Amino acid sequence: MDASLEKMVDPTLAEMGKNLNEAMKMLEDNQRKAEEENEKKYARKDIPGPLQGSGQDMVSILQLVQNLMHGEEEEETSQAYRLQNVGEQGHMALLGHSLAAYISVLDRERLRKLTTRILSDTTLWLCRLFRYENGSAYYHEDDREGLLKICRLVIHTRYEDYTIEGFNVLYTKQPVIYISSAARTGLGQALCNQLGLPLSCMCRVPCNTMFGSQHQMDVALLDRVIKDDVESGKLPLLLVANAGTPGAGHTDKLGRLKELCEQYNMWLHVEGVNLATLALGYVSSSVLTATKCDSMTLTLGSWLGLPAVPAVTLYRHEDPSLSLAAGLTSSQPVEKLRALPLWLSLQYLGHDGIVERIKHASQLSQRLLENLKNLDFIKTSVEDELSSPVVVFKFFREYSNRDQTSHAAQASTIQHPIISNERYIYDTFNQWLGEQLAQVVPASGVDVVELEDEGTCVRFSPLMTSAVLGTEIQDVDQLVDCLKMKIPVLTSTLQLREEFEQEVRRTVGLLYIEDLSWPGLGVVRYNYHSDGKNDDKQEKELEKINTELLKKLNELESDLTFSLGPEFGGQKNCVYIGMVTEDLDVSELVETIAATGREIEENSRLLENMTEVVRKGIQEAQLQLQKANEERLLEEGLLRQIPVVGSVLNWFSPFQASPKGRTFNLTAGSLESTESTYVSKAQGTGTTPPPTPTSSLAKQRLPGQKIFKRSLRSSDAFSETSSVSHCDDLEKVDQRPPALFPGQEQGPLETEKAEEQKELAQATKTDTEDIQSDKLPRDCTKVEEQEGQR
Repeated sequence: MDASLEKMVDPTLAEMGKNLNEAMKMLEDNQRKAEEENEKKYARKDIPGPLQGSGQDMVSILQLVQNLMHGEEEEETSQAYRLQNVGEQGHMALLGHSLAAYISVLDRERLRKLTTRILSDTTLWLCRLFRYENGSAYYHEDDREGLLKICRLVIHTRYEDYTIEGFNVLYTKQPVIYISSAARTGLGQALCNQLGLPLSCMCRVPCNTMFGSQHQMDVALLDRVIKDDVESGKLPLLLVANAGTPGAGHTDKLGRLKELCEQYNMWLHVEGVNLATLALGYVSSSVLTATKCDSMTLTLGSWLGLPAVPAVTLYRHEDPSLSLAAGLTSSQPVEKLRALPLWLSLQYLGHDGIVERIKHASQLSQRLLENLKNLDFIKTSVEDELSSPVVVFKFFREYSNRDQTSHAAQASTIQHPIISNERYIYDTFNQWLGEQLAQVVPASGVDVVELEDEGTCVRFSPLMTSAVLGTEIQDVDQLVDCLKMKIPVLTSTLQLREEFEQEVRRTVGLLYIEDLSWPGLGVVRYNYHSDGKNDDKQEKELEKINTELLKKLNELESDLTFSLGPEFGGQKNCVYIGMVTEDLDVSELVETIAATGREIEENSRLLENMTEVVRKGIQEAQLQLQKANEERLLEEGLLRQIPVVGSVLNWFSPFQASPKGRTFNLTAGSLESTESTYVSKAQGTGTTPPPTPTSSLAKQRLPGQKIFKRSLRSSDAFSETSSVSHCDDLEKVDQRPPALFPGQEQGPLETEKAEEQKELAQATKTDTEDIQSDKLPRDCTKVEEQEGQR
């Protein structure tokens, strides 16, 4: 077109048009570059750092992920961090997620055939493995989502017009869902929130109180509740039962519950860890009944150690349209790919591999249960003594007949405080026990659980943890050995708590703080004797003294742990004492705490007094120096103060003045003259300062014996407060040779012990004689002679 234009118009006009096009092009290019620069400069400031530029390489992104997984937080919480044991079967599960993303980009027809095959195979395998015939499967990430879909299915089934009228049909007959009081916390509220039902539609059924397990649903009470709901015009909809409660692992009476559901046309849903045993060759009758229920939820990821695999809800229902309306099935092929990780993992493990993992977990729980039967002060709470997949135990000290009688009499007098305090103390001790076991043997997977009747307990559930953590038989044996070491510490601390409280209450200057949530000997506070100080200053002094007291106690060579208590919820300005052993000398411990606190308080008061004395001494010294300067001016005369005249006058007639100074005696707290210093050419020592207050509890100890430990020898009555006569008698006793059996000669070991006792008695006598010596009269005589010379 440009060529034809050049032929039609004048060449000059054509050249002008060409130049114009080039100029316009240059202007547009410059404008485009300016817009791009402005866009980079102004409009893209809100783009986050990792997204700026042209992107990052794969190595940098993976390095970032690694830093996020294994950062500084892992070093801080290395004790509580548990690395999941991802084996080859775990790699297959992870591969399934990647393959699912790749398969989703296939053409629609091929994707439909592949997903249908994967879903049908996995569902068939699971139904055969867990004895659930003619069932369908729903795969979901959240283990509560399957029960939620089942509730919607039952609502669609029982309310025929629900699809058309919605929640309006629920007004005529309010639906009721029954769950056990031992179910998961928050399960009922979560279901009501997701279904849009009021909380009145959820009924919590209590567990047995008189007969049977205290963690099983009370069937007779449930029957009466259902009858009352039917009579009041409500519609019993669904019952959630447990084959292994979340806390104690007990199984409800599924046979009777199934009969009750058939009687009232209710849906029975079962969940729990004990459902894993359905894959074994031998299954208990109580768990085997779960195969007849309407639906069940399986969590294969924790049972088999498979990471990121979905949970499965198996159910039986004849109407596919209602299942589709409830969301249990989907027409989207991508939704069916959720089963791909399980499809790969189940083929990799095979039937033998699946059974072996579940059987191994059952053997671990049985091994621990057998060892716990032989331990004193350990109380177990299991459903079946012969075979229990979950083992729950706690530390509990049984009373003897005499102690039990006195304890019952005391409890009858003040029943509620005694029982509640004892419950709190045992809960605290078992909380500490569970944390210690989990810290020492992390591969065991034990945790702490709160049960309604038993209180705080330690739970061992290998079906939920062993495949993930790789728990072995030796880990269970190590757990038992650790438990044997902790039981004597728990019993000793429990026995000495009352003695420690009594000793603290009898000791002046100490205040016993009752903290039932502290797992240890007790809590003590040193009381600061305030002298009319305000509350803020008194609080600061109290904090200062108790902080210094804690520091002094930690510097002692003892096996005890002293701390400020828990980070949250603890008392302020207190010393918390941890677990102790049976050889603890409680009286010595309390006396040492009181003496150390008094020493710190006296030193603090001495420092305060010394500060005040020094301040007053400085003021007095300034006044005396000013007075001495005035006297010097009077003696020297006015002429000597003139600069030039004074120098000439001092040269012709020097002025002889005796040096006068002042020294401040810290001991006496007074100003003294320095004349004696110039005369004797040496600084006087002044009076002897008072001795620093120290504790008088330095007991005579055996070599290697630590502080606060009771001596195993019979001669542990040595103390600095013993009288002279007592030391003499002790010396006479120690000088006698040890008693020998008839025909027994004194060996070198007995001779060495006798010599050691003799030296110890002699040293004690020497110290006592020094205390009662006549040093003070000789000092007084010396003072009288000095007065006479004056």
